[in-house]
Amino acid sequence: MPHRPTPASSPAPYGKGLRSRGARAARLLAAAAVLGGVLAGTAAPAQAAVPERFAPRAAARAEAPATVTVTGSGSASAAPDLAILSVGVEVTRPTAKEAMAAQKTAAEALLAVLRRQAVADRDIRTDRLSLTPVYAQTSGGESRTTGYQAGQNFSVKVRDIDRAGPVVEAVNDATEDAGRVNGVVFDVADPTELRSRAREAAYRDAYDKASQHARLSGHRLGRLVSLTEGESLRPGQGAMASMPTDEPSVPLAPGEIEEQVTVSAVYELV
Repeated sequence: MPHRPTPASSPAPYGKGLRSRGARAARLLAAAAVLGGVLAGTAAPAQAAVPERFAPRAAARAEAPATVTVTGSGSASAAPDLAILSVGVEVTRPTAKEAMAAQKTAAEALLAVLRRQAVADRDIRTDRLSLTPVYAQTSGGESRTTGYQAGQNFSVKVRDIDRAGPVVEAVNDATEDAGRVNGVVFDVADPTELRSRAREAAYRDAYDKASQHARLSGHRLGRLVSLTEGESLRPGQGAMASMPTDEPSVPLAPGEIEEQVTVSAVYELV
């Protein structure tokens, strides 16, 4: 019987396996080449697109509207309806105890006369209470204590300003040499309406200035971007130095109270 080769010794399966593995390797190489081409083709556009991410921001900055910043000031005036007196007592005695006792007596006399002048307790406030030694220079050039000075200052609101002069006279009469009238300031009890009128004037002033700047620069005035109000001011009206107790009358001139307001405004120019 003729000899037939077994399947294990046949070269056909071996050659077929080589061809199969070679085909798979070829396919892998082809896929890698295609992927490399895709990556290579997209790398340059990706790098080129990086600056484009910042282009809208730069454009937005370039298109930001011009602005103008102005400061407006305004004021309003009104007749005062309140007088604020600064009054007090001051005494000097050999000892601190005696000085405080004399100050107490003088202060009680001052408060009593204020109440008789129809000044309410809520309108009387102690601003300062003091006790200090008094020094004198000796012949040898040394300082020594010769006594003590005690005092108390009050802030007094007189809501009928026509009564301010008589109140000052009454304080001087009641306290004699111990009395002190340090000054008077006129004001308005409720500054709300006065401040509102000053604020409106300040805003109009700022708007007019911004409109003029827009016209001069060839623009139109756009929207209001921001508005900031500064601290309002009310300059004190009237002042009076201490007067002797024998002063026959105290003429006072209330004048007018002025409220001042400033604002800072930023407008767009279109």
